[in-house]
Amino acid sequence: MKKNFMSYAIVAGGCIMMLAACSNAPETKAPMEPMAPKMEEKKMEEPMAKKEDGVMVGGAMMVPSKNIVENAVGSSDHTTLVAAVKAAGLAETLSGPGPFTVFAPTNEAFAKLPKGAVEGLLKPEKKADLTKVLTYHVVPGALKASDLKNGQKLKTVQGTELTVTEKDGVWMINGAKVTIADVISSNGVTHVIDSVLMPK
Repeated sequence: MKKNFMSYAIVAGGCIMMLAACSNAPETKAPMEPMAPKMEEKKMEEPMAKKEDGVMVGGAMMVPSKNIVENAVGSSDHTTLVAAVKAAGLAETLSGPGPFTVFAPTNEAFAKLPKGAVEGLLKPEKKADLTKVLTYHVVPGALKASDLKNGQKLKTVQGTELTVTEKDGVWMINGAKVTIADVISSNGVTHVIDSVLMPK
C-alpha cells in the first residue's frame, strides 16, 4: 500500500512539474498575416488627343480645326498663294468666320502665268488688281464637291461668276481642274486647282 502511494506521488509530482513548465513557457503569438501593400491612388490619365482626320496637301495634313489660311500656310504647294493673300491684305478676312469656298491654285498653277505676271501683281501699287484676282477664287458659303453641279454658276466675292463643269468624274472651274477636293477647314472648304482663275 505504501509502495502504491509513493508511485502515485511520483506520478502526480511529475504532472505538476510539467504543468508548471507549460505555464512558464513564453507565449507564442500566431504569425501575423503580411499587410497588404497600400494601394496607390491611380492617377487619372489625361485622355490622349484624338488624331484628327484631314486631307494631305503639299506635304501637310489639312485639318478641320484650323482655318483656311492656317491650313494653306502648311502646304508647300501653296507658298505663292499664301504670299499673294498676305500681300493683298486678305489673310485676316480668310481667317475670319466665313464660311468661304476657296479654289486654291498651286505654285505650278501660278508658274503657268506669263513671265513676270506674279511679280507684277505682288507689287504694292498692284494691290487692287491682286485683290481682284484673289477674290475671284473665293465664293461665299462652304461648298463641297457634292454641292456642285455641272453647268452651275458660282457668284464670287469679286463680283463675277465662275462656271462649274464636270466630265467623267473630273470637276473643272472655268477650265481649271480640281486636283484635290473637299479640304475642310474650320471656316470653309478649299478645292485645289491646277490653274489660276483670271477675271475678265
